[in-house]
Amino acid sequence: MRKKEKNGFPGGIHPTDGYDKALTMDIPVREFWPDQVTVLTEQSFGGKCGLQVKPNDQVKAGELIGVPEAFMAAPLHASVSGEILEVKEVSNQGRNILACIIQCKEKPHFETQTYEKEAVDISGLSREEIIAGIRDGGLTGMGGAGFPTHKKYETDKKIEALLINAAECEPFLTCDYRLMLEYSWSVLNGVRLMLKGSGAETAYICMEDNKPEAAKVLQEALEAGRKSGAIGQQENIQITVLPTKYPQGGERQLIESVLKREVPMGGLPADVGVIVSNVGTAKAAADQILGGIPLIRRIVTVTGCVKNPGNYLVPIGTSAKELVELSGGVTVKNNRVIAGGPMTGPCVASDWDGESELFYVTKNTSGILILPDSQWEEQPCIRCEACTKVCPAGLAPYQIEFAYMEEDYDLCESLYASECIACGCCSYTCPAKRELSVRTRMARDVVKQRMRERAVKKS
Repeated sequence: MRKKEKNGFPGGIHPTDGYDKALTMDIPVREFWPDQVTVLTEQSFGGKCGLQVKPNDQVKAGELIGVPEAFMAAPLHASVSGEILEVKEVSNQGRNILACIIQCKEKPHFETQTYEKEAVDISGLSREEIIAGIRDGGLTGMGGAGFPTHKKYETDKKIEALLINAAECEPFLTCDYRLMLEYSWSVLNGVRLMLKGSGAETAYICMEDNKPEAAKVLQEALEAGRKSGAIGQQENIQITVLPTKYPQGGERQLIESVLKREVPMGGLPADVGVIVSNVGTAKAAADQILGGIPLIRRIVTVTGCVKNPGNYLVPIGTSAKELVELSGGVTVKNNRVIAGGPMTGPCVASDWDGESELFYVTKNTSGILILPDSQWEEQPCIRCEACTKVCPAGLAPYQIEFAYMEEDYDLCESLYASECIACGCCSYTCPAKRELSVRTRMARDVVKQRMRERAVKKS
């Protein structure tokens, strides 16, 4: 095990003021099966699937129900066994999305398999078979945008390093931490599969130094696997502990921290010989390839202003409202409900009464966070440049915000708004309480759309 002593990327922040993982980090994961699920045909933005089922059909958990119709999509599976009640559009985080509503008729029973208890022999699996398994299992990123995992591994570029992102730098969230503690063998076997599938020389399991127990458990599993001979010497896997700093788990920031490589503007990790995959996706790879179980469940942190915060292993399509109820309900009337963490997660409801539906768990839903609704008024920018100092992408958010509000999109582009990673550091730091992150992200989207339109015209 090696420890990085210095912060490996510029900028960043250290969130405080009650941004507390302690609410859930010591609470074991609870399994929950709802009476029905609402499985969205878009599990990530733009990743639409075409449904292969209709109302009254009977389905089994893990059965294929949707095939990709877009580049950003991965195959979709029934997350429970039961009957298709309806196929209809539902409102989810401000968008109307076609969904498959399944009535759960029986609770699936998953026997504990060998790969969940020890290192197993994977020598008989080829790289092509592993990538096919990743694709067929509907694996996606489980900590960010939900990019289809197989797309990363199908690259024709030479990959030298695989980074398993276990940083979980978002405040409050502990789903990945509990995953590593309670499913360490599944995680490790999944990392081994992904290392072989990537063709990389080394896999780095990367986490912050606020997770010593997770590092210890995985290190012990790695050593036990080597001692038994199941993990060969050619399988170069390292547990890499990094300083706790947000956004350590950002893809580019992680690459810079661990490998001292900088992804070029407009580029991808593969351009510098790297693939980055979430630790939850590693476990999902083991479940699919070694256990025959596609990505139909995930752990979700329910925390903040609820009576009983916790982590829950739930089927994809579970109602967020049900999970909040399972956690005892909200404890503050004036609240904000966030899908994910407080830095990057969208606010899906304000002053939620606990009655209306919120959203449905997708493959990349990491948390449901209830925060007190702090009211403040934006003040004029004082040009302190605090946002510039903490921006891990090296941008000047206050300048981009001004250009965006003036609708000067040429200036937005010249200020490299397209490189915004939407981490929220600028808004967190701003003494004037300006919505810098929101406007910089909107400027980014406008600039990227303009760039796409120019590319189409040229072609």
